[in-house]
Amino acid sequence: TIEILTGFSLGAESIALFARVGGGIYTKAADVGADLVGKVEAGIPEDDPRNPATIADNVGDNVGDVAGMGADLFGSYVATVLATMVLGQETIAVDNFNGMSPILLPMLIAGVGILFSIVGTWFVRISDSAGINTATVQNALNMGNWGSIILTAGACAGLVYYLLPETMTLRGHEFTKWGVLGAIAVGLVVGTLMSMITEYYTAMGKKPVLSIIKQSSTGHATNVIGGLAVGMESTFLPIIVLAAGIWGSFECAGLYGVAIAAAGMMATTAMQLAIDAFGPIADNAGGIAEMSELPKEVREKTDVLDAVGNTTAATGKGFAIASAALTALALFAAYVGVINHNGYVMDGIDIY
Repeated sequence: TIEILTGFSLGAESIALFARVGGGIYTKAADVGADLVGKVEAGIPEDDPRNPATIADNVGDNVGDVAGMGADLFGSYVATVLATMVLGQETIAVDNFNGMSPILLPMLIAGVGILFSIVGTWFVRISDSAGINTATVQNALNMGNWGSIILTAGACAGLVYYLLPETMTLRGHEFTKWGVLGAIAVGLVVGTLMSMITEYYTAMGKKPVLSIIKQSSTGHATNVIGGLAVGMESTFLPIIVLAAGIWGSFECAGLYGVAIAAAGMMATTAMQLAIDAFGPIADNAGGIAEMSELPKEVREKTDVLDAVGNTTAATGKGFAIASAALTALALFAAYVGVINHNGYVMDGIDIY
């Protein structure tokens, strides 16, 4: 049965735990260690070839921000697809695939998402006349992200139209195939909004970052306080968007809608991971340029890329957190169905 596949999800999540936690600790330990040895004790600049800890710093960026994030998103990706398949197995559907269409749909969405994420990379272009600045680089990455999302949405519409019957039923709740398409659209919109909100709060030139810069003029204390305040404020809109997305997807297609919304959001994971990896790649490029003693203008260009990379790294973390929340809800819905199917009754929880 399909439930056996959930063991695969457990394995993926276990690896994600070690990669995320272990990789994150190594990343920051190497970063802080390199700065302490170089800047504080030896008095040499960052990424100086005389500091051997610089190599550990560069490797740490890859371990935590590329391998760790990749394992994290892979765990959520697998769990989302499998939870939707388990709910699809429960769904009563009369179609041309012996009732298998709700099970096949999340796998096909994942497949087209990968393909159109690859196509989306073709939209990432910067003309020679535009020059290198943070706004230009950020817009180029956004074009790739939006391109992959729009193409994936169109492909999902075709899949839903071709695969699903007009109506389906899950645990007594009847919904239509257009409701499923609406839930997928909700998932894609939630993922897009998460990226946009995170970009606003972390990008150079935006109001939150400028407010921290202004408060830094009065000392270290106001810098820390201002940064914490902006960080706490930045969580409000993502929570509202996530809650609205859960409610909207449930209204569209019930519990299957919540799961398929998570699958829709995770469809463009490949593009999100590529954009997230841009940060450590740009950071390492700057470090290599410094250690190789390349001309000053090279380091100036890599600094611009690194500044945008800090924003994309934050965007990737926001996407990972939101996708994990939707995935957890989908897994819980699947879990309730499995235990009810095995003779146990779980209609609710008596908190009294």
